Amino acid sequence: MTDVSHDTASRLRILPALLVCAAAPAFFVLEIPWLGWVLLALGLGAAWLRERGRLALELPVSNGAHRPPSLTRDLSLIAVGMLIVSVIPLAAELDNAAMLRFTLALGGAVVVPYVISRFIYRDYAIRFPWRTHQPWGRLQWGWLVAVLVLGWLILPFYFITSGVYENWPVVDTPDLIARLFVGVGAVGIWDELFFICTVFALLRRHFPDLVANLLQMIVFVSFLWELGYREWGPLLTIPFALLQGFIFLRTHSLSYVVTVHLLFDAVVFAVLVHAHNPGMLSIFLV
Repeated sequence: MTDVSHDTASRLRILPALLVCAAAPAFFVLEIPWLGWVLLALGLGAAWLRERGRLALELPVSNGAHRPPSLTRDLSLIAVGMLIVSVIPLAAELDNAAMLRFTLALGGAVVVPYVISRFIYRDYAIRFPWRTHQPWGRLQWGWLVAVLVLGWLILPFYFITSGVYENWPVVDTPDLIARLFVGVGAVGIWDELFFICTVFALLRRHFPDLVANLLQMIVFVSFLWELGYREWGPLLTIPFALLQGFIFLRTHSLSYVVTVHLLFDAVVFAVLVHAHNPGMLSIFLV
């Protein structure tokens, strides 16, 4: 195969995934559902046509021979997860009905693709490697400390000077503060289950790690935008999403990326309480 034909094949391979991931900004940034549906349909259709054409040119595979993973199937799992999340508004709310909506939608976005992969496709593409049986090294412990320090320095300035803290409800009672704590932590854990262990893991079956990480970042950052990280928030959420993917590549540990995320979210929680209740937490510079 010539270099030109190889480059063309690579572009054709990434186009369906790019279309599917581009549905995330349509759903969660532009908030135009029909555009998201169209992009998902185009992406899945392009993947199906590409695989159909490839199979027509290949020799039959004997029983027991290894078949490459199906891009159409894997993109369909990502699409199903995004569709489930897109059915609810992602504006942060703390009443019982809102917390139930988040639980059902976000939980479904992880469980449904996993069940389809495990019991319908039977390819075990989605896994949650909680333990690696390897102790965390000095670099990993050091990064946990760095996350707290960087969060303490950057997040108050971002939330308060940009005014995005107002995208979260006022928390001025013990009950609301407790609900905020639970909600922020639960969504943080879900982020890693969906964006890293589902979206990123599925994309890595077809693309180099860098490409897969960039694609999952599109979905990750789009979700965080609707959740409330607006204004110049992407300057923080883009590197955060990429770093989480990179850390997972290095550690292969869900427990570690969840720990990193929860430390980050602990600072987010404290900043939100501080912003809505000036003087309650006098631990920040802003």
